[in-house]
Amino acid sequence: METTLNSTTAQVITPEILLNHWQGHRALTRRTIEAFPEEAFFNHTIGGMRPFSGMVMELLGIAGPGIKEIATGQSLPLNEHVEHGNKKAKLLELWDQTTQIINDYWELIKPEQFQKSIKLFGQYEGTVQSSIFYFIDNEIHHRGQAYVYLRSLGIEPPAFYER
Repeated sequence: METTLNSTTAQVITPEILLNHWQGHRALTRRTIEAFPEEAFFNHTIGGMRPFSGMVMELLGIAGPGIKEIATGQSLPLNEHVEHGNKKAKLLELWDQTTQIINDYWELIKPEQFQKSIKLFGQYEGTVQSSIFYFIDNEIHHRGQAYVYLRSLGIEPPAFYER
């Protein structure tokens, strides 16, 4: 008897578990944003890295629009700059809106789509799954940079394992 694995339906975790994992990271990143004093959020840097506010704008430019593109197939250019008036509260508001966008559009992504090849934002080739993993990995990377910033300011960052 021969058994064949269909790579388009095989999965280790469900889409719901992956979404919950990602949203756990997003909640932790939100708490990291909250931990920053307003001025430091927009101005504090180390070693030529950008302020955490710039990293957050990048994350906002990728996550919501990326999931929307995956769900609808409608591609827009990557935009990593959002109007925020140098107000951390505005970026937190946009963060929360993006969380809802992710939840809303996630429901439209069928399990068989996760292995589909895509060209996100018209330029980044991969699969739906690899793109989502990138969204998560990139957020973790920038949150790590933010932890270094917070520690350099004498602020204890949120516990990384509390998602």
